[in-house]
Amino acid sequence: MKILLDFLPILLFFGAYKWGGIYTGTAVLMAATALQMALVYGIDRKLQVMHKITLALVLAFGSLTLFLHDDRFIKWKPTVLYAALALGLAVAVWGAKKNFLKLLLGGQLTLPDFVWLRLNVIWVGYCAFMALINAYVAAYFSTDAWMNFKLWGYAFPLLFLLGQGIYIARYLTSDDAEAKAKAS
Repeated sequence: MKILLDFLPILLFFGAYKWGGIYTGTAVLMAATALQMALVYGIDRKLQVMHKITLALVLAFGSLTLFLHDDRFIKWKPTVLYAALALGLAVAVWGAKKNFLKLLLGGQLTLPDFVWLRLNVIWVGYCAFMALINAYVAAYFSTDAWMNFKLWGYAFPLLFLLGQGIYIARYLTSDDAEAKAKAS
């Protein structure tokens, strides 16, 4: 259910784009993301920091896209999001000596500190890669090509999460596996 909820705004964005263009798609994305966050809040009684950042960026960049009638803003939103995540995770772990992944997920997963550090570094690299590849496509390709990239580019996060799951599986205790099964 939660996976469907995560993908709902982007699916509606693609459908609205195909039906009515980038500005219709952007308006639908903004409304769908606001609805998604309301549903998440209704279910969990809170929004994670990532939810708040995503909502703020979608609304800000979506509004700029619509008010200025310039599709570059919505195309650059993923780059800003991924770059901010990469920078935030890097500054936290190497500057402040805090591992945000462990702070966010440590209550759900018991992993050795070196694994948390590796995961953090991997996330920094992944987010930097996603920021760069989106920036490249947004800057040098048409909106149609960017939309196709966004659609088929969802292979990147799915493969990334699968690889991450395979990596951490060997470090999970049976208690973690049971808790994860109950949460699904």
